[in-house]
Amino acid sequence: MQAVQLAALVDAPAGVGAALDAVNGFDSALVNGFARVSEPQSAALAALAAAVAGSPLAEAVSAAVSKVSTGAIGADELSALAAARAALLGAVHDALVGQADTAMGRNRSEWTATPEAAAPSPLAAGSRAWLGELAIAGWRGVDHDLVAAADQTVESLLAEPALRRLAMLLDGFTAELGASAPIATMDRVPARRWADLWTRALLLSWRGAESPAIEPVSGRLLPLGVDLHEHGTAVQAQVHGVLEVAGAPARRVRVSVAAAKVDTIVGPAVWQLLGAHRQLLTALAGQRALELTHMPLTATGDLLWDDDRAKAGEAADPFVTATVQLPQAQAPAVAPLDRDPVHIAEPVVLEGYRFRDGVLEMGDQRIRVELDALPSAGPLTPAGVTGSSTMIGLLRWEAGVWSVRPLAVQRKVKGALTAFHNGDWALGPTDPKVAKAQAKSGDAVAVLRERAGRLLRK
Repeated sequence: MQAVQLAALVDAPAGVGAALDAVNGFDSALVNGFARVSEPQSAALAALAAAVAGSPLAEAVSAAVSKVSTGAIGADELSALAAARAALLGAVHDALVGQADTAMGRNRSEWTATPEAAAPSPLAAGSRAWLGELAIAGWRGVDHDLVAAADQTVESLLAEPALRRLAMLLDGFTAELGASAPIATMDRVPARRWADLWTRALLLSWRGAESPAIEPVSGRLLPLGVDLHEHGTAVQAQVHGVLEVAGAPARRVRVSVAAAKVDTIVGPAVWQLLGAHRQLLTALAGQRALELTHMPLTATGDLLWDDDRAKAGEAADPFVTATVQLPQAQAPAVAPLDRDPVHIAEPVVLEGYRFRDGVLEMGDQRIRVELDALPSAGPLTPAGVTGSSTMIGLLRWEAGVWSVRPLAVQRKVKGALTAFHNGDWALGPTDPKVAKAQAKSGDAVAVLRERAGRLLRK
């Protein structure tokens, strides 16, 4: 990426600020709920309606705002407000992705509408009722009784395969709210996050079972890097790469694999939880290509990973892939419900930079690097990143500015240019000090599995 391209990212596209202001106003209104609509809440709802006045949602949202302001709140009115919020964030997403594509000279596939899904299940109506109660109470009004009221609904949804997506979202959402209740005592409410989850759940409740378009592909996957997401109860490795298929243009794709965990499993040990994906981990640890045979690929560029359909092949330097193949690779389309700035993660390669006060500089342009997001399961450290000369990262947009999340860096070690990747320890730590410390502390995964086995045998 050249300095002129960074310069193209300095100013947000026109209208982004106004759209986010309307979203933030609605999110603030949700904090205290709609049981009694205050003057600031009325103003926030009016601003939301004004922001979509020129869209097909205009009439429904205007009617919803009028009813909510008079206390006549129903699932239809709240769904219209959720749709307006999602539409504004979708417009912001599209503007930002367009800005990034222009800055980097990249091409992107257009989203093709899929056939209409089946009618929503009657079971989803229960989730809409509970989400409506949340909106009336507001986040400050959520207590353990309100959270527990969703238990039966979530249980019913989990039993229906076609509603698993909505069920998993609500299951996690209720667990998060329950862990925070009573929310009235919290110093700070994560208004944006909870409004995101509320909106997505409400919109999903209106969707029937979908059959996403899936294309089996055979070819060569060249990994660029892995973004590791850790939570107290789960870990996910999301691999970004370039897919080469004979007779077709190269495409950018993602691979996401996940596993349940407990909060005592941290650091390099989390890779053991993903051990079922041996070929993928081998490729990450050794910077190797993957030969794919009839691997399912969705229209959003997600490979539905099946380790039996992959084989780790020859060496493939991610920095060469990022320099040579990435600029020409076709970016995937984005599904409507995923059009949100929080989902933006564009692979980039940066070189010829320096760090000053923890900020990456290229010429007279600057961009923040997410040093606080470096996973403890890999060799990248803040000092190693700030001492690097080349970086593969994910271009992201957060809190009103662009930032880069490092996936791999090159820096000099004892005079030799050396590469460090987030996935280097996928088969175990290669740093002798880390390996020794892990051996000394014992194999937490093996211990927990052995204990679980004993419990099951009893």
